[in-house]
This record gives sequence, C-alpha cells and structure tokens, in this order.
Amino acid sequence: MTKARSIFVCQNCGAITNRWQGRCDSCQEWNCIVEEVTESSGPSRSKRGRLLALEDLSAESESAARIATGFSEFDRVLGSGFVRGSVTLLGGEPGIGKSTLLIQVCAALARQGRRVIYISGEEALAQVRLRARRLGLMDAPVELACITEVEDIIATCAAGAPAALIVIDSIQTMQSQTADSPPGSVVQVRASAQALLRFAKKSGSSLVLVGHVTKDGQVAGPRVVEHMVDAVMSFEGDASHHFRLLRASKNRFGATGEIGVFEMTGLGLVEVANPSALFLSGRDAAAPGAAVLAGMEGQRPMLIEIQALVAPSAPGTPRRAVVGFDQSRLAMILAVLEAHGGVKLSLHDVYLNVAGGMRADEPAADLAAAAALVSSLLGVPLPAERVYFGEIALSGAIRPVIHTDARLKEAGKLGFREAALARAQQMGDNSRSAGVAACEIPNVAKLIEMVVESAPSRPPNKNNRN
Repeated sequence: MTKARSIFVCQNCGAITNRWQGRCDSCQEWNCIVEEVTESSGPSRSKRGRLLALEDLSAESESAARIATGFSEFDRVLGSGFVRGSVTLLGGEPGIGKSTLLIQVCAALARQGRRVIYISGEEALAQVRLRARRLGLMDAPVELACITEVEDIIATCAAGAPAALIVIDSIQTMQSQTADSPPGSVVQVRASAQALLRFAKKSGSSLVLVGHVTKDGQVAGPRVVEHMVDAVMSFEGDASHHFRLLRASKNRFGATGEIGVFEMTGLGLVEVANPSALFLSGRDAAAPGAAVLAGMEGQRPMLIEIQALVAPSAPGTPRRAVVGFDQSRLAMILAVLEAHGGVKLSLHDVYLNVAGGMRADEPAADLAAAAALVSSLLGVPLPAERVYFGEIALSGAIRPVIHTDARLKEAGKLGFREAALARAQQMGDNSRSAGVAACEIPNVAKLIEMVVESAPSRPPNKNNRN
C-alpha cells in the first residue's frame, strides 16, 4: 500500500525540508522552495537478496575503451576521449558556446563513421540545422531529434545500432513519467538523469548532459546529479574575450583540474595549441606593475600576466579591487609586504587583475602578485624576460612549489631566460636543460631589493618606502 507524502525541495541546491519556508537554510536563497509530492510505500515483506560472487583486487579486468573525438583540447580534458558507457555533465552560462562545442564534437565523431545522436529540448530542429550550416557541418551524418520525454528518448536511442555518443541539451528540459513534477524541478532532473544514466551504462553509449548554471556559477539542479555522473565539466568564458576554457572539476577516468582552451570565431570554436602565447599577446613589458606567472592548470603549464596598480588613496578606507585572484590571499600578501618588506601599502588603493580573464588560484601565484604590486608601487618595470612562481609564507619567506620542470620548460619555450623562485626550490635535469636561469629569492625583502635594482637609470619613486 502506498500513500502520498509532501516534501519541500529547494530548486537551487536540492536541499529537502519538512515544511515550507521563505529562505533555504543551505544556499540562503529566497523563494526557491517548492512542494513536491512523493509516494512512500507502506510496510511490506522483506525480499531476500541474491548471493553474489566476490572478486579479488588482483583479478584481471579490461581497460576502459575510449573514443577520441579528434579535438585535442577536448580529449585532454576528458582524459584521451570518451569512455564507453560514461556520463558527462557539461555546464556553462547561456550563450557561452556549449551547443556550438557539442555540435562540433558530434560532427567530428559522425565523420569517423560512428553513430551520434543529438537530442535538443530547447531548440527546434531548424535552429540546430541553422547552426550546423553556419559552422559548415551540414555533411556530418548526425542524427537529430527534438524530444523532451525521457522514455521516448531511450526508446529512440535503443532502436538500431548502439550510439557512440548521445547528447542531451539540456537536462533541465527533460521530463520523466516516473516523476509527477514540472520539467526543471529537482525531482524531474534527478529522475531524468537516473533513467538516462541507466540506459548509458546498459547500452555502452557515452552520454553528455548539458546543464544550466546558477548566478554563482554552479550547475543548476540537485547536486546529487554531480555525484551520479562520471565527469563534470564547465565551459567558461567572458563576453569581452574571444577565448573559452573547458575545465574538468570531476573525472573518474582522468585527471581533474585539466583545462582546454578554445577560441570563438565566426566558424565556431577553434583549438588553441599554445594558450600561453595567446594570454601574453599584446603585453607591454616596459610598463610597471606587470609580472608573468609560470602557473599550472591541472597538468598543463601556462604563462599568464598578473597586473597590479597601486595608487594613493583618498582619506578613509583604501580600496582593494581584485579580478581573477583570491581577495583574502591578496590581503595576506599586502600584510606580509608591509610587515616584512617595509613598503607602505595601507594608505594606497590596490587593484589586481589577471589578464585575459584567467584565474590564478594556486599558491604559486603569490610571488608574481607581490612582484607586480611592488613594481607598481615603486614605478619600476620588471625585467621582460623573467617569470615568477613561489608561495609567500606569513614569515615573509618564499616557499617552493611543485612542477618546477614543467613551468621552466614552458617559460623557455616562449623565450623567457630567467625565473624568480624560492631558494629551496628543487630543480631536476629537465629544469636545467630548459635554458632558463634560476634567480633564487629567499624572502620578500630580497624581492623588493631585486625590483629596485632592476630600475633604469632614473631613480625610482622611493617616497612609498619607509
């Protein structure tokens, strides 16, 4: 015997409560809790489970078969391609290019002779064909359908040969008959994702679910969907820049933190083979307040420019504006520079920007940010052929970071001849063969001294130091 039971589910984060309330306790959003009716079964006789054979860890197993898409940047993020039977969740802001990227991937696989199915729940077939015509993909044998019923999608995909790739655009528009809720609700998204996931595992088809993102950048819908899928990727970018980043935050078959770089053109997304050269293009090396960070994005080294502007502040609280950098980490760097370096930053407005719309989240960016701040404060440009990487401790010491070989190799490939790093940084044979000289910096006081020594013949502005 079953009976109906009401629960209240947050449509933003998926939190469940027993009563309605105006504000969600989990995500602090207002007017996002909706009543959902579920069926709970009454007491029944327990069913005896089947006895299963257990296996040993040393047993032989087949390696996961992968399907390479032909897009090297896309395959890099996935870990050399799609794994058969895997489920990937792709999120991104509206208009960022998710559908453009996926239709190009579908066309590339279809041209390899594989069966590819593209299910659109948001656009009509004429709109999908119009995009394909603009991208020059009309000759690709991609099978299209405009369906929102999950049961119909499964029946359609099951007919004929197993598909190599199935794209669902988007999961928020899908509706399953097993859930009595409107499309886009937490219950519907969960039920639809579970049904599609079971079909993908059974048929061996790779499945891609497109998901919308909320205003804070999280994939909309219940967070349980992220735990169900095998990989979670986000497609990021800025309307003011022409490149896009594909980033993996979860990957059961590859490394997390990997990124792929694409350039948006009139003919679709084009792979960027050398992202460091792209992010450093147009750099004014003679301007004070600019330092090049030899950073890491996943397993990929990448050179990006960190720009700083230190200006006298009006009476009151100095302003701290940050783009692409952690604000609390900037506050720590400013405090260390003032306490152990003797520079007066508490009476100045500080603006810090990571050029190109990138983010510098790793601790190795501390040294580059500090060098840019001191350079702007003193009005002294930094050496054009020097890169920076190192973590700043609260004591003012520069601490070593990982992946030294990869950072120096990337710097040498782009013509940099010197690297400012920690004195205790371990350097292998590959680091020495990169052609980049090591400039060891023990603490922030030595960093400030080096910036002053790199000044041209004109005296720097020393009024900002003690």
